[in-house]
Amino acid sequence: MRDISHPAPRLPAAPGVGYKPQHFTDITTDPTPVAWLEIHAENYMGDGGRPLAQLRHLSEHFPISVHGVGLSIGGEGRLDPDHLARLRHLCDWLQPASFSEHLAWSTHDSHFLNDLLPLPYTGATLARVADHIDEVQQVLGRRMLLENPSSYLAFDESTYAETEFLAELARRTGCGLLLDVNNVFVSAVNLGTDPRTYIDAFPLDEVGEIHLGGHDEDADDNGAPLLIDSHGREVADPVWALLDHALEIMGPRPVLVEWDANVPPWPDLADEATRAEQALQKVPA
Repeated sequence: MRDISHPAPRLPAAPGVGYKPQHFTDITTDPTPVAWLEIHAENYMGDGGRPLAQLRHLSEHFPISVHGVGLSIGGEGRLDPDHLARLRHLCDWLQPASFSEHLAWSTHDSHFLNDLLPLPYTGATLARVADHIDEVQQVLGRRMLLENPSSYLAFDESTYAETEFLAELARRTGCGLLLDVNNVFVSAVNLGTDPRTYIDAFPLDEVGEIHLGGHDEDADDNGAPLLIDSHGREVADPVWALLDHALEIMGPRPVLVEWDANVPPWPDLADEATRAEQALQKVPA
């Protein structure tokens, strides 16, 4: 078992953005107000080339957060040992300030599904996910953060509220949590719940990072509003208001702006980071 008693340096309680290669020159020239960067782990599991060379350069100037999307923490089968080994190799040489994954599943038998799918919140699911988190933390030798999902349906068989489920996972495994405020808003609209009530019930003391992103508006078969977590546009005003509410309760945290589809010019992304910085400045340290 690897020692996880010495966590990696923390991210600053400041704005960060999801790194995209087309922004490399802009970031290295004038990153204001961005203080840290996040990458998707699966984009950097190769053996070399320009992506890793650029990442190495950026890591010399910015704290880096590694965000996984392919571990399938909630899957019924065992974690893919090859994927986990590649992730360990990446973290060993990069020494990121944070590593996170999603409370979701994306694999079944030998098939990989290009989506992050929800889970029923039951005792059996809790035990399975906790075992997977323990394995990840032991292999990587570092504490991981677990992100709340965006939901489009609820399971009748669930016996835990989502916030209770996340709190119990943190208690059992010692993992931290990643609070995705856009996911909270998307799920609340889709499931007809109150996003502020969710934030109030969330184990905020365990939050090591906050995510913001854009969503698209649609309607279900009955004409009711349906929000899609697309990461393809600017953050919506109600999500900014929900961020203010969360920060008011728990104080400053690292805040990331995700914009993964329809990637904008750097000034547009920097403007979103500036708005995150303004939200943080309103909160007493």
